[in-house]
Amino acid sequence: MIEKQDEHILAQLQKEGRTTNQQLAEDVGMSTSACWRRVRALEESGVIVGYSALVDREKAGFATSAVLHVSLERHDAKFVDEFVSRVTERAEVMECFATTGDADYHLRVVVCDMKAYNEFLDEFMFRLPGIRYVRTNVILKEIKTSVALPF
Repeated sequence: MIEKQDEHILAQLQKEGRTTNQQLAEDVGMSTSACWRRVRALEESGVIVGYSALVDREKAGFATSAVLHVSLERHDAKFVDEFVSRVTERAEVMECFATTGDADYHLRVVVCDMKAYNEFLDEFMFRLPGIRYVRTNVILKEIKTSVALPF
């Protein structure tokens, strides 16, 4: 269970990850040393897993984004392990979820254009062993994208 002060720290860091410890401590109403210790404890416990910059996908040249619904032919360990291993290696795959329902996995993929997406399918997805089907929903417009948890 995360304490209330830690929630305040995490909420502030999600808003502005480049804030100084001094500013963070002021924002959450703590001393700088106590704030630093709490942040360090959150990092060491694995609650904070890293820091990164948020990049505008389209401005960075990745105009095409899609959600793939993937179903495997068989669910034995060999096919599942290979699928998971290969998918996690691909930079185009931003997220991969094992799910219930019609599809076994849902992937969010970003590429520069439809030609690149077609190459991703032809040269990668359709060559993976054990794939029953891949269905695509091309994202027309991103309404909300967030990585911040709702503290």
